[in-house]
Amino acid sequence: MSVSIPIQSNRSKWGLLTRKERWGLSWRGRLLIAVVVLLIGWFGLWNIYPFLAVTHRVSANVLVVEGWIHEYGIRAAVREFQSNHYEHVFATGGPVVGSGGYINDFYTSASVGADLLKKWGVPDERLQMVPCRVMDRDRTYGSAVALRNWFGNHNTAVSGINVVTEDVHARRTRLLFQKALGDEIAVGIIAIPNPDYDAKRWWRYSAGLKEVVSEAAAYAYARLLFKSFGAGARKESSHSSQNSLR
Repeated sequence: MSVSIPIQSNRSKWGLLTRKERWGLSWRGRLLIAVVVLLIGWFGLWNIYPFLAVTHRVSANVLVVEGWIHEYGIRAAVREFQSNHYEHVFATGGPVVGSGGYINDFYTSASVGADLLKKWGVPDERLQMVPCRVMDRDRTYGSAVALRNWFGNHNTAVSGINVVTEDVHARRTRLLFQKALGDEIAVGIIAIPNPDYDAKRWWRYSAGLKEVVSEAAAYAYARLLFKSFGAGARKESSHSSQNSLR
């Protein structure tokens, strides 16, 4: 005698709904994921600052100073110049923040930076400002393009440069300068620590937290999404660099 066992259908409501077996995380799985996330966060907390605020010098006779940096950075750049065999110092940068856009070359951070470098001891004959007109976005890259054009317009052969900038801006600066200058010119970078907070405990300071988080996002953008200027922007930067002689 055979016994038939009814089979429960996985379909209901006239075939409009189906029931499927699925896997879900157990409490052990959730705990493992939480531990992994915490470990990644801890690793990032301790390593993000030194990753962004990198210092890596190359053999160079040209020192480049981003003109927007604070005066403590300018003083450090002057010490770098005086303790090494640099032949020239270039101050770069676009329109001064708050000026509403490009006015002339002397309303740029390149000009401001050059004046401060001269104030703290860089001889005028060794100093050159190279302003650019880029204001709204990609200002670091625009400054690097203006410098590249200045080298080309003045037939200046350069094999390597070291760029002075502020702490967590360093890795992005090196990346964008290298993109602008190409593989023919080695780009070194010198990160000047911010004296307003302890770099080893940057997350305890509002200034440190703001700078690290914003620069981490900006570096990710520069690495993953950044596209070089078109011909029009290169022409504008070139025109600016031609008018920047001091």
